[in-house]
Amino acid sequence: MSLIKKIRSDMTDAMKAKNKLTVSTLRSVIAAVQQAEVAGSVSSTLTDEEVLKVISAQAKRRVEAAEAFDAGNRPEQAEAERLELEILTTYLPTQLDESEVKIIVAKILAEGSFSSMKDMGAAMKAVNEKIDGRAEGRLIADLVKSELS
Repeated sequence: MSLIKKIRSDMTDAMKAKNKLTVSTLRSVIAAVQQAEVAGSVSSTLTDEEVLKVISAQAKRRVEAAEAFDAGNRPEQAEAERLELEILTTYLPTQLDESEVKIIVAKILAEGSFSSMKDMGAAMKAVNEKIDGRAEGRLIADLVKSELS
C-alpha cells in the first residue's frame, strides 16, 4: 500500500473514531500532497519519497508554529501544533539522534575532504544525501559548521 493510501485509510479510521485532530491533520497532509501533485507545468502522482518530503515540510511548519506560539505566550495553540506534529511523525522515518548525526557528519567530511567554510554547501549536500531526511536540517547545519570551523 502506498503511503498516501495509508494516510487516506488512517483518516477514514479517524473519522469513524471521531478523532477530529487526526482527521484535520491528515486532511491537511492530503491537501498538501494534492497541491504538490498539480504544481508546475505537468501534474503527476507523487512517489512515497516525495510524499515523505511533503509530510516533512508539514512537520517543520508545525515545529515553527509551536515555537512562534510559545514566543507569543499562546501555550494552548503551541500544544495543538505539537499534537499535530506527533501525528505527522508517525509517517516519517525514525529520526537520528544528535550523536548519530555527528558520526555521519564527521565521516562524510573526512571522506569528501571538506575542510573549510567555503565547502559548506557541498558538505551539506553530501551529508543531506546520506541522512535522507532522518534529522532536522538545523541540527545538520550546526554540526557541519562546527566541524568545518
